Amino acid sequence: MSAVGPAVQDEGSGRARHASAPAATATTTDPATHERGQGGLNPALTAATARRVLTQLRHDKRTIALVVLLPCLLIGLIAWMFNGTPVLDQFGPLLVGLFPLVVMFLVTSVATLRERTSGTLERLMTLPIGRGDVVVGYALAFAVLAAVQALVIVGFAVGVCGMDVAGPIGLVILVAVLDAVLGCALGLGASALAKTEFQAVQLMPLVLFPQLITCGLLMPRDEMPAVLEAISRVLPLTYGVSALQDVAAGGGFADVRGAVAVIVGFILGAIVLGTLTLRRRTA
Repeated sequence: MSAVGPAVQDEGSGRARHASAPAATATTTDPATHERGQGGLNPALTAATARRVLTQLRHDKRTIALVVLLPCLLIGLIAWMFNGTPVLDQFGPLLVGLFPLVVMFLVTSVATLRERTSGTLERLMTLPIGRGDVVVGYALAFAVLAAVQALVIVGFAVGVCGMDVAGPIGLVILVAVLDAVLGCALGLGASALAKTEFQAVQLMPLVLFPQLITCGLLMPRDEMPAVLEAISRVLPLTYGVSALQDVAAGGGFADVRGAVAVIVGFILGAIVLGTLTLRRRTA
């Protein structure tokens, strides 16, 4: 017997020929192909995904305007309306954290769903790339955009509108960036539930409005009914607003580190959920 394959008889000539080598190796699986679609992480593939998304975002002028200019416009209008009052100093830090979360949730959920409905995600998943690489790559790209957004908004509120914060301004920036990244992570998770871009927009009230009502922005949480106060404890925006309230009142990192840790935990949990629920295309 040959090392290539078993000898078989040719019916026409009676000559022996070797079985085709591919038949013996047909069941061999490329390790990279085997890893495709799994949740593992490859730093090079994750970075490549993030670069691709950032390149697309850089050329999308409308998205850049929505992410950077709209929150600054809203804060500027509030500062103008309440000029000469302490309203901006009291509520400005909260808005600096709130606007990035809402805007980044909307942008991330719609952009991710557009990748799926256009077939881009399906083509991407035919490559030897894991679901974790895709989701974390998207999260990193949108996190970079969120960080830029938060820096611009805080700089505009403090430098142009004159917002005065009793606590360290660096903590305001840190919490604002985390809130924006939280919006990205929630948007990635929500995109798995939607089939169209319109449905992604419809999910925003479902995901964010209960948090806005119970986070302590409209009334102190300790004055809420017990049921609503208990619900607020399991919603991430509660901790973002709480941290910004503490910083606005003059608190330091020791006062907000617990809330910051909870926000980071929610971000990681949302990314894991997005990885587990990632689909190549809509049903």
